Amino acid sequence: MPAHGQPLPASPPPPGAIPLNGAGVAPPASQAIWSARLVDLLNLVRHEFDVIGNDAVHFKSQRDELEHRIAQQFNEVSLMQEHIYELEKRHFEIVSHYEDEIKRLRARLDTRGGASSVPDGPPVLPPPRHAPSAAPADLPPPTLTEAYERDPRERSPPGAEASWPPSKRAKTTQGPPILPEVSRPKRDEREPKYLDVPEDAHASSKAKSPVERSPSANPPREDPAGAESAAAPAAEPEPVQEIKKEGTDWVAVYNPNVRPSLDIDLVHSFSHDSVVCCVRFSPNGKLLATGCNRTAHIYDLDTGSKVCVLQDEPPTLQGDLYIRSVCFSPCGKYLATGAEDRQIRIWDLAERKVTKTLTGHKQEIYSLVYSRDGKMLASGSGDKTVRLWDAETGESLHVLCTSPGLNYGPGITTVALSPDGRLVAAGALDTFVRLWDTKTGKLRCRLKGHKDSIYSVSFMPDGQSLVSGSLDKTLKLWDLTNVIKVLDTMDEEISNASMCVATFTGHKDYVLSVSCSMDGKWIASGSKDRCVEFWDPKTAQTQLVLQGHKNSVIATCMSQTRELLATGSGDFKG
Repeated sequence: MPAHGQPLPASPPPPGAIPLNGAGVAPPASQAIWSARLVDLLNLVRHEFDVIGNDAVHFKSQRDELEHRIAQQFNEVSLMQEHIYELEKRHFEIVSHYEDEIKRLRARLDTRGGASSVPDGPPVLPPPRHAPSAAPADLPPPTLTEAYERDPRERSPPGAEASWPPSKRAKTTQGPPILPEVSRPKRDEREPKYLDVPEDAHASSKAKSPVERSPSANPPREDPAGAESAAAPAAEPEPVQEIKKEGTDWVAVYNPNVRPSLDIDLVHSFSHDSVVCCVRFSPNGKLLATGCNRTAHIYDLDTGSKVCVLQDEPPTLQGDLYIRSVCFSPCGKYLATGAEDRQIRIWDLAERKVTKTLTGHKQEIYSLVYSRDGKMLASGSGDKTVRLWDAETGESLHVLCTSPGLNYGPGITTVALSPDGRLVAAGALDTFVRLWDTKTGKLRCRLKGHKDSIYSVSFMPDGQSLVSGSLDKTLKLWDLTNVIKVLDTMDEEISNASMCVATFTGHKDYVLSVSCSMDGKWIASGSKDRCVEFWDPKTAQTQLVLQGHKNSVIATCMSQTRELLATGSGDFKG
């Protein structure tokens, strides 16, 4: 026992207890462990910061280098733009000088008088300048071919080609109407675009029959009695005399192998200041509309006088702006025009001003047609689409694509509506004629048979058949009865087997336009060979060849109320 007043001895700590100092803090050894761990964490953060800082410096140097390269490329583009502006300025100066020279030469020829005052031909048309296309950046923009060049020495006087088939004209270099080209696979059998056919090719074509039937064509009708006497020696045929009819500056050469049943004469000749791209009759047949550079002209066919010239406000961008298609409304009060600026203008002919402007196409508009009831307007464009519009409101009803869901496809060159308005036909650059149902917008058939681009289509008046003209120098007649029968009962695309009734051959160059007469007895076709041919659709034979234009016959139109044919050409005549 301790003495009174002495402190008790300290008891030992229990097992497992951590001894504390007088302040209740862990011993210095534990503090060192936590401090070392904190230092390690700080070092790790410092290392990550250094790595990120090095990356930032590296990225900054890369950014500076890219900005420097972008600045260099911007300067190069600016220089190229200035160079292009300079070239454009020089181009307009040359065009202006060229037009002044043409006017001077015309004045000199007019003072001399005579038929030699015909202009030498249109100038080479430069590609139209447009706003940036909405096509994807990974696809090259479509190119534009302008091919109206010609040599004035290559003319031939009227009547110089009176043989049958008409003898080959002097070689020409003018091309079809300006249409966009698309990339197509190379074909060895196809002649180069816009090159003349060799002499031997023309010579060989003369030896062939003027009509070449397709394998699926119906055979010509024969006399049964003649079939029985086929083995007997045929009587010596009487020589057939050639028939032709000449005017002051034109000649019609009849086919000596068929009986003449069509008489033709020149009624009017309208001179223009530029290439005549399109012609169209009014519903009553009293007016004719033509489309040229920036203007549409209306003529009175009874008097031959010019009624008016329709020209919208000139665009700020200088250069050519050709009107590619014109079409009267069935009531005759309105005229629709489609041009290179991608707009469709509806003109009030009484007021002579634009009442509606339909927009939506991404490229040039090449073809317009009203339905017979006047409720629908169809348009075809190089943007690979056919658009159907409500003619009263201007709203888009359907957008029909040649390649649905794809960013590429063939451009549309021509459209036509069937008489009942149920089908819209479109010719394209990929050799197909497509048929859509106007009610549903579904593709019903693709007509395959041509070997080159389709430039014109036209329904026969009965609506049961369709005629097409192509750069392969032929026309084809298609039977559409199988398509019409299943319009309301079948949604699938129909095969075009045996739809081609006949193939018309005879033109020496591209077929650029086709048109049908009001009674369906005749088909007229215009060609780059400067001729217009009249065909009998029943026999697929040529009735006559009309020669008079000094350049490509770009447009043809037969009146549906009068026995008239209108043509438009690169020689500034309509």
